[in-house]
Amino acid sequence: MGTTYVDVTIRNPADPRRSWTGKFVVDTAAFDSLVPRQRLEAIGLKPRGSRDYVLADGKQLTLEATVAEIEFEGVVVGGTIAYGPEGTEPLLGVTALESGGFEIDPRNERLKRLPGVMMRRKLPNRKAA
Repeated sequence: MGTTYVDVTIRNPADPRRSWTGKFVVDTAAFDSLVPRQRLEAIGLKPRGSRDYVLADGKQLTLEATVAEIEFEGVVVGGTIAYGPEGTEPLLGVTALESGGFEIDPRNERLKRLPGVMMRRKLPNRKAA
């Protein structure tokens, strides 16, 4: 299985004209997305807290995080983005991926649209007017 990349735009929800677009690795092992700090600061985003993460090699670290609009494949979702160090490869995490209604097609190394976003609760029937 190869690596899947997708073009992603990160927008400042307080000023959507301020954005940054880059090529992200789709990482289904990561809950949150990751963007180099200087890219987030350049569009006016500020940390809103921090989160503890465990890397693939078992190393633990705490990173500052924020909330932003994440756009890919024509879909916009809101999501948590961790502040990565300079030179960090941007990652699109599974939370944004699933919120947008996508999964990875590993054979073709691209995103595949799910037939619908699942809801756990049954909605009430609406009667025709």
